[in-house]
Amino acid sequence: MTDIEQEYRDRLSTMSVAEKVARSQAMYLWSREVIAKQISAEHPEYNSERLKWEVTARIYADEPETMQLVKRMLDRVSDRSL
Repeated sequence: MTDIEQEYRDRLSTMSVAEKVARSQAMYLWSREVIAKQISAEHPEYNSERLKWEVTARIYADEPETMQLVKRMLDRVSDRSL
């Protein structure tokens, strides 16, 4: 284990549950923003609703049950998005 990894573990172990949840939420929101920027660069024609579901599709791509729901939503917004 590197010094940086050890420092990270030490700091993490001193956080409360609420702090850990807040950190996780912030990382999740940041990840969604990064994915949204990538998709927007590839498809500037997407409106916000379409973009939201495309981001969700990338995040849950390996979860078949969730993807069934996401695909249904994409079908609903696709005609209005382009």
